[in-house]
Amino acid sequence: MSERKVRVRFAPSPTGALHIGGVRTALYNYLFAKQHGGDMILRIEDTDSQRFVPGAEAYIVEALEWLGIKFDEGVGYGGDFAPYRQSERKEIYRKYVNQLLDADKAYIAFDTPAELEAKRQEVANFQYDATTRGGMRNSLTMSKDEVDALIASGHPYVVRFKIEPGEEVVVDDLIRGKVTINSSILDDKVLYKSADNLPTYHLANIVDDHLMEVSHVIRGEEWLPSAPLHVLLYRAFGWDDTMPRFAHLPLLLKPEGNGKLSKRDGDRLGFPVFPLEWHDPKTGDVSSGYRESGYLPEAVINFLALLGWNPGNDEEIFSMDELIKLFSLDRCSKSGARFDYEKGKWFNHKYLQTKSNEELATLFTPILASHGITDVEPEKLAQIIGLVKERVSFVKELWNQTTFFFVAPETFSAKDIKKRWKADTPAILEELITILEGIADFSSASTESVVIPWIEQKGYHMGNVMNAFRLAVVGECRGPHMFDITEIIGRDETIRRLRTAMTTITIANE
Repeated sequence: MSERKVRVRFAPSPTGALHIGGVRTALYNYLFAKQHGGDMILRIEDTDSQRFVPGAEAYIVEALEWLGIKFDEGVGYGGDFAPYRQSERKEIYRKYVNQLLDADKAYIAFDTPAELEAKRQEVANFQYDATTRGGMRNSLTMSKDEVDALIASGHPYVVRFKIEPGEEVVVDDLIRGKVTINSSILDDKVLYKSADNLPTYHLANIVDDHLMEVSHVIRGEEWLPSAPLHVLLYRAFGWDDTMPRFAHLPLLLKPEGNGKLSKRDGDRLGFPVFPLEWHDPKTGDVSSGYRESGYLPEAVINFLALLGWNPGNDEEIFSMDELIKLFSLDRCSKSGARFDYEKGKWFNHKYLQTKSNEELATLFTPILASHGITDVEPEKLAQIIGLVKERVSFVKELWNQTTFFFVAPETFSAKDIKKRWKADTPAILEELITILEGIADFSSASTESVVIPWIEQKGYHMGNVMNAFRLAVVGECRGPHMFDITEIIGRDETIRRLRTAMTTITIANE
């Protein structure tokens, strides 16, 4: 038999925002497909009508597009296996439900929720299986006439998969190796519900994976317990030869490492767990997103790629193309990956440094505008950013690092005044103003070549004079190279700020 073309699918449910763990699953599918010259399908698994949330599907598509995870076919992309939304495939699933019923691989059950609850109260650890199905209301214990009459009357029912006990089911997982489970511990899962004429996840995803010729199912660890059931379903349909290879990814763990990462962890520790900001239509709650928090999409991709997979070397920075070349499922971990959100910030810092000053100026301009700064020349803004960008991890942090370039200080750091402002400081700064007024070329290098020798020649304390100079111009003792600052704000503004500080700080100390 010829080698099958690699075809993977990402199949989220539109029940809310896409969790960052789901993003990682989509990324690993994408990397695997691209490395093998295969296709990636976007399928929307919306068979759970009770949990459907308006806007969730559009959110998922937008989030993955922002991150650069591209699909070859599926919802919004088209393809030969449409429709790709499970709610639009009801008739397809019904055909396969009937096939299982006709082959005595499934049966119809009429037990009401109240009856099932009563049975759970009566039998400890009750599950609907080969040992209990004979005492329940289903087509195995009722006559055909009774079954037909109940269906004709509109009595709600489900179709359950008939699992034979005592069979060793082997799941050959590409990450975890051979996983063997005895079928006796499995219950007769519901495959179809008459109430909404829709299949459950278990049936729909098996039928779709088969019909859409999916070769590999790469999904989260939480689905591993259902893998034996899916193997049995493939066999029940006689699809053994087309069964996809399974790979169950490790969980993303809390930053402390104990338990699965949740939205509550993000709220508690102040980091996003969703790719984009999410506005919950039911509660009105707003949850932060990586995009709105200032993360660059390529940084998020790089960060996620290394949570549960390693490249086999000590390198950490990889472009999407490099990840595609290096990715392999055999380097995925079996154990959970601790979600180190501080490392996520580090990645963002690294990627931000690779952007040109001009690119960052474009990203920073709306933030400046929100502070009322709208008239900065692009070249000057790029120059300012070049002086401080190594100090920031997010574009929004540029404001705190550059405020003094645009707004003269009105107050001055009390701590720095106490440490750096001496009784003779105003007189020395008055001399400095005279020196500055006499410099023809006010560029950084030129100004420094005049001011530093003057301080040395006068025998002044270099640290006190330069820090007082910085305090007057910036408002506190921080910022990039002093003469780079004065070059950008110009001679007149530099002198004006010196005089303001001399007046204000003198008054403050009287």
